[in-house]
Amino acid sequence: MGQIKVEKNVGGIEGLAVITPTVHGDDRGYFMETYNENDMKEAGFDINFVQDNQSSSTKGVLRGLHFQKHFPQCKLVRAVRGDVFDVAVDLRSDSKTYGKWYGVELTAENKKQFLIPEGFAHGFLVLSDEAEFCYKVNDFWHPNDEGGMAWNDPEIGIKWPHVTGSYPGNADASGYALDDGTKLTLSDRDQKWLGLKDTFKF
Repeated sequence: MGQIKVEKNVGGIEGLAVITPTVHGDDRGYFMETYNENDMKEAGFDINFVQDNQSSSTKGVLRGLHFQKHFPQCKLVRAVRGDVFDVAVDLRSDSKTYGKWYGVELTAENKKQFLIPEGFAHGFLVLSDEAEFCYKVNDFWHPNDEGGMAWNDPEIGIKWPHVTGSYPGNADASGYALDDGTKLTLSDRDQKWLGLKDTFKF
């Protein structure tokens, strides 16, 4: 399949895929194709990506879990520097795996990419001192359309690696830390989202 290896329906969740590119290395360094439309089509993905985004975050930053309600986005995500734990939660009401989650470690070293179709909440936790996170989307950002859900909802039960703390009954992160003592850092908004039973579903 061209220059990529594709694991489809990871975690038993239809549509989620982990993509590993072929890396060509020698004593000068390495080269790889980070995206090739022909390879993706050969793998069964015909997606019109319209925008690339990049963010920088420090250790313990948790971004998510986010989605757009009326303009849902398909995302192809990867870490170009550092190490993140990336998570998708199925919010498709007609899905057999509604409410299920899957997480994958994306690092600058493993160069894996995570393909998340429309209908999922998405977020990631930074495990390294710093991380740069890149992703393609197939629709633009639409102001006032963003939704989210509680990152720590026990009904979903995401096993965030290296995170310690007890569920306080809401998305407040003040009592949580990584096991090396690094406090979790979430935006104020991300600490106010509700759990699965009260959140939006597609």
